[in-house]
Amino acid sequence: MSSANAETGDKLRLDKWLWAARFYKTRQLAQDAIELGRVQLNGERVKPSRVVRVGDRLLLRINQLEYHVEVLVLASQRRSAPEAQQLYREDAASIAAREQRSLLLKAERSSFPHGEGRPSKKARREISKFKDSF
Repeated sequence: MSSANAETGDKLRLDKWLWAARFYKTRQLAQDAIELGRVQLNGERVKPSRVVRVGDRLLLRINQLEYHVEVLVLASQRRSAPEAQQLYREDAASIAAREQRSLLLKAERSSFPHGEGRPSKKARREISKFKDSF
């Protein structure tokens, strides 16, 4: 990981770091999220070209979940997931809140009944009978 840090020096574009840290699959997705205000650097909205430095704090909103992370290492190349997790440190409170929010979202999805596909002939008759009763 130190070779990646040596490559970039002490500054790097925010969108490139987010991509390298595997928060987004492409740099374009990272740029879009930044422009939509879903990424804050040290508590303020920024542009994708903003320089990120070691020690900066980020707030990321991804799929209704919030990540509060601190930049530990700068890397311009995308590496494996375990190496990417060494680029940042997430707050313990952030992890707990995200897990709780994730469980809540999962419970909401499970409580909403989804159809089982196209109704059978018998089910269609029952639906028809139910509608006719009104």
